[in-house]
Amino acid sequence: MKFKAFLTENGVNLLEKRFLPALDKMGKICHLYLTRDHTMFLHNLLNGDGIQSVAQFRKEALFDDYRISSQNEDRIAFAIDISLLQRAVRSSVSICTEFGSGPTQNRLQIKLVKKLPPNCTQPMPFLTFETKGYKSAVIQDVPISKPFSRAQVIELQTALDMAQDLPQTLVQVPDLNQLQNFVDRLKHVGDLLNVSISKYGDLLVQISTTLITVGAEFQKLLVIGEQADAPAEDRNLSAQTRSARAISRGDAQSVQVSVKHFAKSLQCHLAKPDCAFYGIAPQGACLTVIFQFFIPGSRQTDKSISLHCRLPVLDPGSS
Repeated sequence: MKFKAFLTENGVNLLEKRFLPALDKMGKICHLYLTRDHTMFLHNLLNGDGIQSVAQFRKEALFDDYRISSQNEDRIAFAIDISLLQRAVRSSVSICTEFGSGPTQNRLQIKLVKKLPPNCTQPMPFLTFETKGYKSAVIQDVPISKPFSRAQVIELQTALDMAQDLPQTLVQVPDLNQLQNFVDRLKHVGDLLNVSISKYGDLLVQISTTLITVGAEFQKLLVIGEQADAPAEDRNLSAQTRSARAISRGDAQSVQVSVKHFAKSLQCHLAKPDCAFYGIAPQGACLTVIFQFFIPGSRQTDKSISLHCRLPVLDPGSS
């Protein structure tokens, strides 16, 4: 089992300044899954607790001279502490900067190694960062779990395949800041958030307690997938009534999720996505958030990067 690659300048910027800060908010431990063509950071795919998140990069987005081999069809997976990984990347970059003003490309190497730590009798696996300066090299070891067995890799791949299922209707939220400001204000009202999404392009987010109902509606959003025209007779009705009527017609779904989970998923704005899509899985299985990234300077989707979250549903909701 071998893995070795050089982090490019673009890869360093993506990880250090955008994705690792966002993924750290999803949870302290994640699975790093390496294949011949992709690098993936996976949260909570093997257990039912908390938000599932999948960040996937084509190898060219992060690395040069990417080499991987294993008996599991060149697939390697292990658990790693995101904060330790982030610290290693950050300090490696600062060392590169100290050693000279040249680019980090081909000077910041990352590889899998086994080492014998002090006071241990068994070698332990590490993800090692080696920063080569003009006269010396600095090595930083990030401890990882024992690499997955073939059966564990298959289990992880199966969970990943299941997590890729798309909702039938997705609505685009172009301004995540507006949604985040609203949810920040709701945190102190209650713990449960009702989310309704219609084929008309409506997103209704609200909290109800015995004393108060507070909500926000986003209308006429871009719809991807199954869509429909809103009935003219519903125009002058309240958001709650319109949502209930749309659900009864089969034109909308509603689920209940944790406010904390919803707020946590919004922390993905640290990865600097250009917009986000929200959808509810069939039978209200989960709330899915897909973040879209554009090629810099264009409105074209950057297909080398993807990030999405699946929020567990606390109530089966209605569909």
